Parts: sequence; C-alpha cells; structure tokens
Amino acid sequence: MNFPWKFFIDLGVISIALLMATLLRARIKFFQKYLIPNALTAGFILLIYYNFIAKYFGMDNKDLGAMVYHLLSLSFIAMSLRKAPEPRKKGDLGIFSTSVAIISQYGTQIILGLLLTFFFMKTFIPDLFPAFGLFLPLGFALGPGQAYAIGQGWESFGFEGAGSVGLTFAAVGFLWACFGGMWLINYGIRKEWISKEKLEKLKQRNVSTGVYPKNKELPVGSHLTTETEAIDSLTYNGSMVLLVYLFSYLLLRFLTYLLSFAGNAGMELAVNLWGISFVFSALVALAFKGILNLFDLQHTLDNGCLTRISGISVDLMVSGAIGAISMVVVMKYWLPISIMCIIGGLAVMATVPWFCSRLFKDHRFERTLIVFGACTGTMPTGLALLRVIDPDFETPVASDYMFSSAVTFFIVIPLILAINLPAYSYRTGNMLYFWGMIGIALIYTLFAMISFRLIAKRRSFMYSSKIWLHDHLIKRKKDNI
Repeated sequence: MNFPWKFFIDLGVISIALLMATLLRARIKFFQKYLIPNALTAGFILLIYYNFIAKYFGMDNKDLGAMVYHLLSLSFIAMSLRKAPEPRKKGDLGIFSTSVAIISQYGTQIILGLLLTFFFMKTFIPDLFPAFGLFLPLGFALGPGQAYAIGQGWESFGFEGAGSVGLTFAAVGFLWACFGGMWLINYGIRKEWISKEKLEKLKQRNVSTGVYPKNKELPVGSHLTTETEAIDSLTYNGSMVLLVYLFSYLLLRFLTYLLSFAGNAGMELAVNLWGISFVFSALVALAFKGILNLFDLQHTLDNGCLTRISGISVDLMVSGAIGAISMVVVMKYWLPISIMCIIGGLAVMATVPWFCSRLFKDHRFERTLIVFGACTGTMPTGLALLRVIDPDFETPVASDYMFSSAVTFFIVIPLILAINLPAYSYRTGNMLYFWGMIGIALIYTLFAMISFRLIAKRRSFMYSSKIWLHDHLIKRKKDNI
C-alpha cells in the first residue's frame, strides 16, 4: 500500500548521521578535545548528504525545515513544564544575573548586526534585506529553530531563502561555541581565571568520549511517576507535551481568526505570530503547569523525563537544521554572512568574560562559560562547556541558567514581537522601522547595563581595561579603600 514514508526516511537519515557522529566522538581525539556536540557533527554530515548526494536517491531537504520548526516548539514546551526550583536564599541573584548577562548579548548582537547591515546596504549590497543582521542574534543567541522559523516568516516579505540563511548563522554560531569555547577554557586556565582546586580536578579527568565506559555506574536520567502497567511514564510526559502543542496550535488558529477581521494588516500579523509559535507554545505550557498545580497534579510530571524529551528534540532539531541549509542560498550571501559571523563571534569572546567576571560573585568562570555557549550556540552547548570544569554539576550554575531562561523569556517577549520591524522597512521603504528596532535593542542594552551596575556595584567598572577581573584585583581594591 502507498503510505507516505518521507518523514520517517528523513528521521532515519538523521539517526544514521547522529550514530556516525557518536562513533566519531568516541574514537577521534579532535572531537573530544573540542567537545563538539554529536548533533553538530551529524548536522554537517547531513549538510553534505542533502546538498550533494541525496538528489541521486530522489531525496531533498525541503521537509527538514518544517521538522526543525515543530521540534523547537516541543523543546520549549518540555522545558516550560518542568517543576520550579526550590525556594532560593534571600538575596541570591544568580538566576536574575544570568538573565541580565544573556539580555546584554541580545541587545549587543542586534545593534551590531543591524549596523553592519546598514553598512552593506550603503556600500556593497544596496538591496540587502534590512532585517539581515538580526540573524546574528537569532542564530547565535537564540538558536537554529528560532532563526529558521522567523526567517521563514521573512520569506513572505520577499527575502528568498531566509530560512537557510538563518540556519547558516546558527551553524557558524555552533562552531564559535565549540572551538571558541575550548579556546576560552584553555586561555582561562593559563591566565588563572579558575581556582587552583578546580584546576587540580580538571587534571585528574579523562577526555570525554561522549559515551559512558563499560561497568561505570550510570547516572539516573529520569524517574517513573506512573505505574508502567497502566501507562509508561515517558508516554505520559510525552502526551502532556503533545497536548500542550495541540492547544498552542488551537490558540494560534483562534488568534488568526480574530486578526482576520483587521484585514490585510491583521493577516500579516497572524503570519508573523505563526513564525514565533514557540513563544505561544511556552506560554500555553506555563498555563498548563499552573492548572496542574491548581489541582495538585504537578507531581505526575518528571523533570528528568521532560529534559530527555527536550534533549531528543534539540538533538534532532540541531542536526536537521544544519542539514536543511541550502548551499546555493548561502553562497549568494557569503560576504555579509562571513563578516557578521566573524565580527559577532569576536565581540562575544571579548564582552562575555569582561561582563560576567564583574557581574557574578561566585563560580564566575563557570557562569562565563555557560553564558558564552548559550550566546553562540544553544543551551546544550553551554551545558557542554560547563561540564568541562563542572562535570557533575556540583555548582548551581546549570540550574540557575535553566530557570533564568524563563525570566529571560518573559522580559524579551516585546523584543521578539518587534522582530519584524526591519522587514517592514523593506516592504514600505520607510527606514524608521529599521531604526526603531535599533532603538528597542538600545533600551534592552540600557536595562542590562543598569541592572549590571546595581548588581555588580563597585565591581562594575573596576580595572575596566582588563578583560577579566581577578579575585586578587578585587581584594587589592578593597584593601586600598
């Protein structure tokens, strides 16, 4: 019988690439040294396959983009459904400080990307799409799912191949996260950004192959919250995620119906809302979590299981996202992509250590690494870098970052909703929309800097010419006061 197979064939090809990447990581020191995530390696295998080989088997990568779009929302739902952390100590600003660090990068990357876009529009590429530079924060600080989804929305504005351009920025961001992150770790060790006790522990560790060795005690990844003979816990947690996604779809359909009464402008807004469906998915997930708490049913969900669901979504999403890149489109925009990614990556390398070493009071190098990884790759990349110096997550850095994501998300909702402003400049010819987006980014940057000043206090601009504020410099300053 003629049942459709393409979706599962694509999943099978992605799975082969992921297994090949796992074998490469386990056997080759290069992949171990730079902690290259298997999903990233798999993605580049898929990039080669779908661009140069798949056509001989009658295959293409057209459906990978849609897969990335849905997996992004599923990963957001799974993480949003997780139980809240235990009440924190009074005065502990670890979560909010992490959000401030992330938001500072959002503002910086938006301003940098748009100013570089303006430069290209006035020089080498006068017809460059005004929103092009937003792919720098979308690809670096947000990730492939968001870059693709929003890029797809811009295609309706006339930016042909925008989805592939967004995925390309995300892929280069992953490279910055891996190679730049490992350089940052080695440089930090040489410059004594890390305590001597932590350094001794690092010397005792073996290189990570990405696979636990035989006979090693394995960590617990999730717990059962249901009786298996009734329903498997993974089934229950997965069903909750899919139920939330269904309601997210219905909410967007309802909003589209309401906006249809506003004519063409309303329908354009509706299209843009579908492009950021992950925002609505997370909001609906939080509403569901509130309902579960109301009826005292939150205990039926397991954080570990939801993390595993998010994990498989992210791994498939990252691999598929890179595989979905069209090399034809990338070559068309090679100049702005190359320059923006190089300048953007160097900016993150310079600003994150400076900012984090003054913002945070404890575990400063660990927090620097997770912020750097998250602002060039994705959350898993940040966790991978953190795991190099905190393999068992003994510090609160990982949990602080996880829960800061929710804080960050709510703060930047207006920024996400305004993401199409430069695209309207292209459609209307009015550059006020373009400068309006820069103005919004400046507001977020100002918010981050004011928060930074209030949290860091005297440390804010202490020895401002130094990229890292050492403990002995802080002590020396205190002694001189």
